[in-house]
Amino acid sequence: MTKAKAARDLAKEAARLGELQERLYAEGKRSLLLVLQGTDTSGKDGTVSHVIRAMNPEGCRITSFKEPTAEERRHGYLWRIRRALPPPRYVGVFNRSHYEDVGIVRVHDLVPQRVWRARYEQINNFERQLARRGTTIVKVFLHISLKEQTRRLLARLDDPTKRWKFDSKDVEERDYWDAYVAAYEDAIARCSTNLAPWYVVPADNKWYRNWAVARLLIETLEAMGPEYPQPTLQIKKLKAQIKSQRPAARA
Repeated sequence: MTKAKAARDLAKEAARLGELQERLYAEGKRSLLLVLQGTDTSGKDGTVSHVIRAMNPEGCRITSFKEPTAEERRHGYLWRIRRALPPPRYVGVFNRSHYEDVGIVRVHDLVPQRVWRARYEQINNFERQLARRGTTIVKVFLHISLKEQTRRLLARLDDPTKRWKFDSKDVEERDYWDAYVAAYEDAIARCSTNLAPWYVVPADNKWYRNWAVARLLIETLEAMGPEYPQPTLQIKKLKAQIKSQRPAARA
């Protein structure tokens, strides 16, 4: 795969992705959930911008999970996740997700070890329930190197139009790089199932990242095989009625 070929393929596949999403929406029975995880600057926002824009926004629901609010803390960690799930016919996109609750909470000791360890099985059960109810889950970890993260953080500081994205916490979090790697390795190993697989996408090259995620979505939707519904209509009668109609005269 080359950058030029990926760009050509992505342009062609945008139409295919849009068509498959339209079929899913028209079918009205099932939903698709894309979970995006990754370290800071791994390209979660960029993936949403470049890949999801091929779909009709009417049929998409994008949720970015930040630090839990006071209300969210009063509930279980899956409460806010359940509220954001895509209903039948929709494509849902999670920018970060419930995996923060076995990631950052583990790295920073926000909950006891016995609590976050129990969450792996809880998450598997939760995702199994979603799959059985008609939600197909695709989980993507956008993997970048420490060297590439360094380059991207410096680029943000050099570009006045990107400095608003910079957060000093990003620098502090780099001290925990190895701890995050261990946390994500465990989450991927323990929570990649047949019903809700994890895909690790090399994301140092943005063009490859976009192409790979688009291909994953297309292949998943093709496997789902959504079809346009075939309502019972009296085609000839309706066509004749439409042709014979005349605008009502204005008063």
